[in-house]
Amino acid sequence: MYFEDRVDAGRRLAARLEHLKSQDVIVLGLPRGGVPVAAQVAYALDAPLDICLVRKLGVPYQPELGMGAIGEDGARVINDEVMGRAGVSPADLAKVERHERDVLWERARRYRGDRAPLALDGRTAVVIDDGVATGSTALAACRIVRQRGAARVVLAVPVAPPGWTDRLGAAADELICLDTPPGFYAIGQFYADFDQTSDEEVLSCLAAAERRSRARGDPHGRSAQDTAGAAGPVDRETDVAAGPVRLQGRLTVPEGAVGVVMFAHGSGSSRHSPRNRFVAAGLNEAGLGTLLFDLLTEQEAHDRAKVFDTPLLGRRLADATAWLREQPETERLPVGYFGASTGAAAALWAETETGAPIAAVVSRGGRPDLAGDRLPLVSAPTLLIVGGEDVMVLDLNRQAQARLRCENRLAVVPDATHLFEEPGTLEAVTELARNWFTDHFAALPHTASGR
Repeated sequence: MYFEDRVDAGRRLAARLEHLKSQDVIVLGLPRGGVPVAAQVAYALDAPLDICLVRKLGVPYQPELGMGAIGEDGARVINDEVMGRAGVSPADLAKVERHERDVLWERARRYRGDRAPLALDGRTAVVIDDGVATGSTALAACRIVRQRGAARVVLAVPVAPPGWTDRLGAAADELICLDTPPGFYAIGQFYADFDQTSDEEVLSCLAAAERRSRARGDPHGRSAQDTAGAAGPVDRETDVAAGPVRLQGRLTVPEGAVGVVMFAHGSGSSRHSPRNRFVAAGLNEAGLGTLLFDLLTEQEAHDRAKVFDTPLLGRRLADATAWLREQPETERLPVGYFGASTGAAAALWAETETGAPIAAVVSRGGRPDLAGDRLPLVSAPTLLIVGGEDVMVLDLNRQAQARLRCENRLAVVPDATHLFEEPGTLEAVTELARNWFTDHFAALPHTASGR
C-alpha cells in the first residue's frame, strides 16, 4: 500500500479507527511527521488533538536508524540490539541523548508555550505516527501516555515492518497498522511525498484542532473567553449591501465561529447552488461561518456580459466584504473567499481591492486566469482546486498559478470533472477547502478584521 502524503495516510487510517468514535478519545500525534496524520484522525473522530513529544535517538553516523527514544516525563527507551549492531558506545549514546533532550524541551516550548498537555486521566489515548520502523519512538510514546493516566492506549500507524507488534509488547492495548509490507527498510518508501514536516505545519494542525474544539464547546480545548468568534449561532436570510446595490444572501455563523467564508458563485449560478451549499455545510460543521449571496440582482443575472464582467463582480464582492465586517456577528472574524468557476476570478480581483486583509482564498473548478493582471497583486494564501479530468481548466489554473506571488497551492482531485459530480469528489473539495481556511484563519491574530 502506498500513500500520496501524510494527509492521505491520515484519512485512510481514520477510516480504520471508526470504532473509536463513540469513546472518550484524545488523539496524540508524534511531532513532527505524525501530527498531519493525527490531525486527519482527530477530525474524523471529532476528538481533541494534542502532541506526544518524543525524540528518536539516532545512531550517530546514521541518524535515521533509531537506537532508542526519549520523551516527556522522563520516558526513555534504549534498543540494545541496534546499539550493539551499530557499535555505539555509552559515551556516544549520552552525547546524542543530551542533544535530543535539548531539542525536546525546545519543541515543547515552541508547540505548547505555557499550555499544559491535555488531561488523559481515564480516557482513550490514540497515539499516531506516520509509520513505525524500529518501534523505539512508538514505545516511548505509549509509555508516556500511560504515565499520564490514560485508561486505554491505542497505537495506530499507516505502515510498519512485518512483525512490528512483537517490538511493542504490551505497551498498547490495541495496535493498528494499515499495511506491513515485505521488503520494508524505511517509512518514506511507502509515501509519494515524504518531505519533512515543518514546525509551522505542526502549529497549524494544532491551532485548527483547537479552534474546532472551541467551536463545539469542548471542555478539553482552551477557555471560551479566549475565543474571538461570534456569540451565535446565526442562520438568517439577509440583504447584502454592495455599494448602491442590495443583494440577497444567507448568513450562517456557528457558535464560537473562528472565521467566515464568502462565496463568489460562478457564471449562471447563485446562492442556491447545490454544490456551494454542500461545501458551505461542511465549513459550518468545522466551525466556520459562511455567507452565500448573489453577486448580481435577478435582472442582471440574465445579462451574459455582466455574468462574465470580472471587475464588476470583484467590486461587488469587495463592497459586500465591507458590509460583512460591519455586522455584529462577524465584525471580529477573519474573512476568506471561496470562488467557483468565474467567481474565482472575482474573488482574486476583490482580494486586491479590500481595505483589510483577506485571510485565504479557495477556487473550485475556477477560472483564476480571468483575474488577469491582478494575479501578481494577490497577497492572500490561495488554493486552486481542479478536477483531474477537467483538462482545459487545469491548464488554465497552472498558467494562473505561475503568475501568483502569494503562498499558493494547486490541488488536483483525481477522476473529477468540472462540476465535481463524481462520487466522493465534492467531499474531497470540501475537505481541502476546510483545511485551507481553518489553517490560515488559525494563523491570524484574533482581531483579524483589520480594524
